Amino acid sequence: MAIEQGSDLLKTVVLLGAGVLAVPLFKRLGLGSVLGYLAAGLAVGPFGLAVFSESQTILHVAELGVVMFLFVIGLDTQPSRLWKLRRQIFGLGLMQVLTCATLLTTLGHLLGLSWPVAFVAAMGFVLSSTAIVMQVLDERGESSSPAGQRIVSILLMEDLSIVPLLAIVAFLAPAPADQEPVSRWVTMGVALSAILGLVAVSRWLLNPLFSLLSKVRAREVMTAAALLVVLGAALAMQWGGLSMALGAFAAGVMLSESTFRHQLEADIEPFRGLLLGLFFIGVGMSLDLPLVLQGWPKLLAGVVGYMLLKGLGVYAVARLTRCNRRDSVLRAAMMAEGGEFAFVLYATAAHAGLIEAEMNAVLNAAVILSMALSPLLLAGVRRALAALPAPPDLNGIQSVDAAAELAPSVLVIGFGRFGQIASQNLLARGIEIAIIDRDTDMIRAAAQFGFNVYYGDGTRLDVLQASGAGTARAVLVCVDDKAATTRIVELIKQSFPLTPVLARAFDRQHAIELLRHGVDYQMRETFESAMAFSLEALRQLGVEASEAAAVGEDIRRRDSERLEMQLNGEAKAALALLHGNRWAPTPLTTPQREGQALNTEAEAVIHGNAEAGPVTAPSRN
Repeated sequence: MAIEQGSDLLKTVVLLGAGVLAVPLFKRLGLGSVLGYLAAGLAVGPFGLAVFSESQTILHVAELGVVMFLFVIGLDTQPSRLWKLRRQIFGLGLMQVLTCATLLTTLGHLLGLSWPVAFVAAMGFVLSSTAIVMQVLDERGESSSPAGQRIVSILLMEDLSIVPLLAIVAFLAPAPADQEPVSRWVTMGVALSAILGLVAVSRWLLNPLFSLLSKVRAREVMTAAALLVVLGAALAMQWGGLSMALGAFAAGVMLSESTFRHQLEADIEPFRGLLLGLFFIGVGMSLDLPLVLQGWPKLLAGVVGYMLLKGLGVYAVARLTRCNRRDSVLRAAMMAEGGEFAFVLYATAAHAGLIEAEMNAVLNAAVILSMALSPLLLAGVRRALAALPAPPDLNGIQSVDAAAELAPSVLVIGFGRFGQIASQNLLARGIEIAIIDRDTDMIRAAAQFGFNVYYGDGTRLDVLQASGAGTARAVLVCVDDKAATTRIVELIKQSFPLTPVLARAFDRQHAIELLRHGVDYQMRETFESAMAFSLEALRQLGVEASEAAAVGEDIRRRDSERLEMQLNGEAKAALALLHGNRWAPTPLTTPQREGQALNTEAEAVIHGNAEAGPVTAPSRN
């Protein structure tokens, strides 16, 4: 189906519609928004419905999205933050980047690619998908854990690597045939001058400029100024012989410590998100489907080979940095795919003449396929690890599986933020407790503060038995995982029905689920903190402490009654106990006797006669 040239508006509608339909669908399937954009581009591109015949036109416009993306990364790359995480970013992260780059570049050269092309192809796979990995970490609530922070640091190093990689591509690119050869030293001198000029402008001009514009209080002018900074820096770098993305990143770093940093990020974000999505759609359009289908066995074998070799490199680095085997395997599976920056790197290399258009299409297809295989690989690895016993090599950490049966008064499962606070009252009273957790980094950290935490997975019945759940006076379930909490409560109540179980609930629905499994006490993790917060707000507004306390008790009573009614299936009736914005007239005090009609009109109102006339509202005085 070809669309006539004049129907630009229709093309725009089709383009936006494809993205709006594909992205939610792919996110629902757990494949991520990036693959959704790529699929949308493939569907409307020349190898799909052929709504668009020239993908390069869209890519040229959408490259501004990559420029703005790197500007935002630059804003987040505060020198002070990098200094705090220097060991993990420039130690662990750099080690993984160099190791995987060496392995994959060597593999590409053995497959017949020249060293420059093999290097570019390898680096597209070395830079993992930040979108996919962060989505996995957020879904499992591991972004702020020690293991999660290590992965985030590696991702940050990989994101930073795109900047020197773009410069390397420009350096390796052959000079155009119709252009007189220019000395590399001259090129480097011009580029260095552009960078120094950008540093000078960022340091001495931009902050006074934004300070002046902020006094005007014109939001659109600030937005225009933010776009001017990004595009101006990109243009300066392009004139200096470097990439536009490098200029935007440098400008972001220079402004990362500025007081206007958050305002700039907020102004750029809508343009960045839209144009970056457009860039991925353009990459999907440029995917040569017949070429991919023609050589799909070789392509699939190459993708599998690159993913396995990269996974091996990630695993080796993790083990060398004293990560346990289970976490090392998970990290390898999580980061084995190529990432979004591969498309930027390959497009830059193709534009510079370092790789041919056909090779660009094959490499893009390989990265897309690796991103599609990543969720399947991770799910398979997790299922395989779940069937295995706890790892024997815990580097000195005591394991419940290997220890003699514990006999604590109280068993605490999960020693994160919630579990650490919950254990304090028990320890203060001298109550003997046993603590188990399956995060080895957390266990090591707890040992430094004198806590005796054992390694163990509370979702396994044998671990619960070895931990003394059957003889404990109480079990406190404090893990930060809804499904795991429910499973632990279910196991304990089935196997040790006389043991009291107190559990941390995620929300109201989770609390109801736990109550139905027989939990003795549940506490929603944010309920009491939110109650204390709101009661303090009442006190700040001038409400007496006794009255605020009475309000709090009333809210707790209503909440308890609501929970009981919802547990019994009376969800609609429970809504009447919830305070809302709807006003219903009620007397300030309870009447001591029933109202008596003094005339016929009043009698009609009391008995609900529709023909009665209007009645004046009673005074509140």
